[in-house]
Amino acid sequence: MRFDLAGIRIRDSGIGKARGVGRVGLFCGLLALASPALAQGAAPKLDSGDTAWMLTASMLVLLMTIPGLALFYGGMVRAKNLLSVLMQCFAITALVTVLWMVYGYSLAFSTAGMHAGEVDLHSIVGGLDRFMLAGLTPDSLYNTVPESVFVMFQLTFAIITPALIIGAFAERMKFSALLWFTGLWLTFVYLPMAHMVWSGPGSLLGDLGVLDFAGGTVVHINAGIAGLVACLVIGKRKGYPTTPMPPHNLGYTVIGASLLWLGWFGFNAGSAVASNGSAGMAMLVTQIATAGAVIGWTAVEWFTHKRPSVLGAVSGAVAGLVAVTPASGTCGPGGALVLGLIAGAACFFTATRLKNKLGYDDSLDVFGVHAIAGIIGGLLTGPLAAATLGGFGNVTSLGGQLWIQAKGVGFTIAWSATLSYAILKILDIAIGLRVDAEQEQVGLDLSEHEERAYNL
Repeated sequence: MRFDLAGIRIRDSGIGKARGVGRVGLFCGLLALASPALAQGAAPKLDSGDTAWMLTASMLVLLMTIPGLALFYGGMVRAKNLLSVLMQCFAITALVTVLWMVYGYSLAFSTAGMHAGEVDLHSIVGGLDRFMLAGLTPDSLYNTVPESVFVMFQLTFAIITPALIIGAFAERMKFSALLWFTGLWLTFVYLPMAHMVWSGPGSLLGDLGVLDFAGGTVVHINAGIAGLVACLVIGKRKGYPTTPMPPHNLGYTVIGASLLWLGWFGFNAGSAVASNGSAGMAMLVTQIATAGAVIGWTAVEWFTHKRPSVLGAVSGAVAGLVAVTPASGTCGPGGALVLGLIAGAACFFTATRLKNKLGYDDSLDVFGVHAIAGIIGGLLTGPLAAATLGGFGNVTSLGGQLWIQAKGVGFTIAWSATLSYAILKILDIAIGLRVDAEQEQVGLDLSEHEERAYNL
């Protein structure tokens, strides 16, 4: 005989087999002990500490896009394209916010029709029962925080993901094409992916057992693969690779990377959706993995090129931040350090040697850093969650969980590549993706916006 009282499982081991008052007394005692849990399970209550943290985390993640990512990317392009990158990040923030309010949140997080263990359309994408945020009130709760705060937190993830992609085709896509691509990619690629991983029981990859605490598949592999497809479809920049195209202001890039590092604490620790030990550990392992990746990238670059570069150090930091993202809720400090070192060293080679050898023009290394570090982190999240490797997940079979993670990574690659290619080809036929040669030569700041970043 067993009771399942709000998650407290109690087996009858013989103590309760006494007749009469003994049995009644035991049951009443157990009921009294379980009543607070029952009450909490029946009616979740707002926690002011959790709410304060999630408000802060939401602002930190928004900071990652504007101005963090905008400055990080803006410093790496040529001076004639700085404003175009800043404008793209700013415009994506506005466009995605409106689309998220209208239907994005509903398609990503509606649970209508979902049933654990059943695979159907509801396992892939949500419904429209939350269209225009229907049913959202100041009193609506998601766990122990206002649902409005959860909506805002997840919105910041939806903003930064398509913004990451622009680094792959920087300096050559039309602004109009960018807006269309962002809207379509968000709708058909990002929202279903978020639903399949994070929407709960009945979600396709969630039920499969894929571990992704803060967005290794949903954000980084998804965006990184889309970036690779985009730069291949659009083609190389005029003069690449024979014409030197150095970053015009590495100071902006360092500032942007620093803001990304700071904002990532909201990204990872905020994914606990609570102010608790899980959030604290996520913050710690994020710091450790990032530091390890800086050291890993810098060490390999120093050995290979006989000098450490500033751009390499900040690129390594981003690699570490990306790699630890899916693992931040389950790996321990030791695992985070190993993960960071591996990601930093590996991404050095993919962002330099691999790109040069294959000849694709991924302008700001979206694939070489985000996709590759995301894949490394996504795969190693499984083993590093095991207690035998210092993790905190419920993983008993390292090989079994690694295989589950591999299936999740493979599915994400196929999903993003196929749909991103289809969207880009349709847009290219309909309106054209790329500015003409003269506009590219002049720079997108003038040709697209009739403004200059610098008037010296």
